[in-house]
Amino acid sequence: MSENLYTFENEEFKHAYRHTTSHILAHAVKRLFPDVKLAIGPAIEDGFYYDFDTPEPFTPEALGMIETEMRKICKEKHVMERFETSREDALQMVRSQGEPYKQELIEDLPEDTVISFYRQGDFTDMCAGPHVDTTGRIKSNALKLTSCTGAYWRGDADKKMLQRIYGTCFLTKGELDEHLRRLEEAKLRDHRKLGRELDLFALYDEGPGFPFFFPKGMILRNGLIDFWREEHRKAGYVEISTPLILNEELWHRSGHWDHYKDNMYFTKIDEADYAVKPMNCPGGMLAYKRRMWSYRDFPLRVAELGLVHRHELSGALHGLMRVRCFTQDDAHLYMTPEQVPAEIAAAMALFDRIYKVFGFKYRVELSTRPEDFMGEIESWNAAEKILEDVLIDKGVNYSINPGDGAFYGPKIDFHLQDAIGRSWQCGTLQLDMQMPERFELEYTGPDGDKHRPVMLHRTVLGSIERFIAILTEHYAGAFPLWLAPVQVFVLPITERAHDYAQHIAEKLTDAGFRVETDCRNEKIGLKIREAQLQKVRYMLVLGDKEAESGLVTVRKRAEGDVGAMTFDEFAAKLTEEICEKR
Repeated sequence: MSENLYTFENEEFKHAYRHTTSHILAHAVKRLFPDVKLAIGPAIEDGFYYDFDTPEPFTPEALGMIETEMRKICKEKHVMERFETSREDALQMVRSQGEPYKQELIEDLPEDTVISFYRQGDFTDMCAGPHVDTTGRIKSNALKLTSCTGAYWRGDADKKMLQRIYGTCFLTKGELDEHLRRLEEAKLRDHRKLGRELDLFALYDEGPGFPFFFPKGMILRNGLIDFWREEHRKAGYVEISTPLILNEELWHRSGHWDHYKDNMYFTKIDEADYAVKPMNCPGGMLAYKRRMWSYRDFPLRVAELGLVHRHELSGALHGLMRVRCFTQDDAHLYMTPEQVPAEIAAAMALFDRIYKVFGFKYRVELSTRPEDFMGEIESWNAAEKILEDVLIDKGVNYSINPGDGAFYGPKIDFHLQDAIGRSWQCGTLQLDMQMPERFELEYTGPDGDKHRPVMLHRTVLGSIERFIAILTEHYAGAFPLWLAPVQVFVLPITERAHDYAQHIAEKLTDAGFRVETDCRNEKIGLKIREAQLQKVRYMLVLGDKEAESGLVTVRKRAEGDVGAMTFDEFAAKLTEEICEKR
């Protein structure tokens, strides 16, 4: 590997660099705690981790010692030596090292497997690699251990709980510092924290994975849904609603049973088996089949805000980001084969318009045929080519994500970049040539014969709940005025101004704005600080002077005092900002 490839723009090098650092972590732990048993230690998106079997959890002090030892190992510049052995010799080696987890991994491999190890100084670990050439390649001042958590061996809750140490590493200390700054910023923006502080939403132990939305959260949620509906109406969509519970046979017919049954909830009704829907597609198929369609009806764009339920493991739940029930902003589009490229392009244009309203940049991936695909390879190849041709024709920069398509078709995925540079996969556009066959969907063509429609599945936001979590962190709770649960806080300075404050608040409410009034007997400075903590964009500070003049003194949360103006001027300012969705 030439020197100019030693950058994190080279994904292969970045992976090898971080994988090597995980081995340095294990090396340091074995030096300091020789009785600890090693499990596995991969590179991950933002760093690496290693799992250890230890009698006691690692303390913060222990993590500090391990980090110091890792820096020493980097400076010792041990060559990373790869060697291979037979399965039998590998077993003998790990038994002599007293490493039962490595032994279990080897025993699960076929007898003729050749097994590789990497040696760095006095430490050897079983590993397929790859790694960088020497521990000296890892910058000792640009690595950091970030946390330690429990993790079941091989992700199995029936197996032993191990200690997982997470870390990160970069090529320079400046890059590490910037990453750590972003992590701290992410903590401040955590939607779970802000959801409680702003009284928007919460999750309780009585319903793990089933979110509660409170009045202010419902204002935010309904504002987002209203925007979604208006954009889809303008784009030529109609809206339907399909049942939450449907007969089990339907899920066999759709193919979801073979791919999703472990994540589904079931019930019995009148002695028959039913399933709570994990997705909206099969219900959408039944809605299509209610009548015979003509090619003149196409393209048919059908949207649905469908509540779906999926059983997620408790350890995977994470605020609104990973829940057990959520509302998919789904749509199913039916068309003739000739209409497919134009409909894909139109859907992409809709995605672009919606994302720009929120200030999101995004990147695009083309996800291709997975191993457990349904249908014929020829139709998959044709579908992938159609998606790729549209991306090329529209000049969209995209990457290939091999094998990550849905089981019924390839897809284009949209990854949004938020205000602090994190990436979130939200929108997806899936070309399906399988479901119409399984449900025997038909339309009458210009020749009078029956034909199969082509179908697009797509979701722009992904789910309403998760998108609200992303927006909460993207805006750090300071939502744009059109979405904000409270648009104006009216703050009387003294009790004498209460009547005027109530009058102004009523006029704002009558004009359609969302207003709260703070008439507590507290100093105005405290009221302003609390309004700012509630992320309210506009505050009206009203005292004797304002009551006498009939004006309002306006403060903006981020800018402070912006001066006095008439009520009509202020209302017009709000209306303009809301209409423009700034």
